[in-house]
Amino acid sequence: MSLSIQGKTAIITGAANGVGLAIARHFIDRGANVMFADRDKDRLKDECGDIDGAEDNIRYFAGDLRERLTIENLISATIDAYDRVDILVNASRQIMKTDPLDPTDTSIETMLEQNTFASLRLSQVVAKRMIALAESNGQDDGPVGSIINVSSIAARRTHPDLMGYSIATAALDQATRSLAVALAPHRIRVNGVAFGSVMSASLKDSLNETDGLRQEIRECTPLGRIASAREITSAVQFLASDGAGFVTGEVLTIDGGRTLLDSVTKAAH
Repeated sequence: MSLSIQGKTAIITGAANGVGLAIARHFIDRGANVMFADRDKDRLKDECGDIDGAEDNIRYFAGDLRERLTIENLISATIDAYDRVDILVNASRQIMKTDPLDPTDTSIETMLEQNTFASLRLSQVVAKRMIALAESNGQDDGPVGSIINVSSIAARRTHPDLMGYSIATAALDQATRSLAVALAPHRIRVNGVAFGSVMSASLKDSLNETDGLRQEIRECTPLGRIASAREITSAVQFLASDGAGFVTGEVLTIDGGRTLLDSVTKAAH
């Protein structure tokens, strides 16, 4: 079983920090061509310039992927640089608290747009380009592409303060399954990874703002700790590689066993 992504071209969103950056760096280290995509241009420039010795297989693109034109420009820039797109990792996430009793709270709409709709639209456009490139290259058999959505166990947990995030990630999980079926005839696989508590930028902020949160997370996680962003990158590589060639429509849980326990009211994802 080959887990190699050597020479493949990947677009990774949310690549300026946290989980997205960890995935992008991991892919670079494994010999992939990577387009780092994020809204934060300055952070992208800093991070991409910090990766030494691999300039030929690094590009970055700054823009708001909630905009359809930005999506088209991102894909065109990737194809201009590398002639193809083999892998898409939708790792851009936004987490906001929701007041479940406030009908004027717009956080649900905001997170659906950022976490679900932007990823869905990008996946749809990338899939069309993958299919067109395969046809133009006379590729009649073999894998055409792999799409991986970064989700959360919040999709299956009940935390009222995170209602918007839970709704958005649950919708993303369903989009993953639906796209997997729709794109299977075109030899494009679609999967997801649902994280528990991973040391991302947003979780660091929550830990600084909330006393006792770190201990609470440890207590409700059987493995007793918070994961590093690096610990999920190998799972993403597996789903992107030909070694997962018969895996599609799956949402792989990476949470230290947390979803095996009863829900805990306050713990963040």
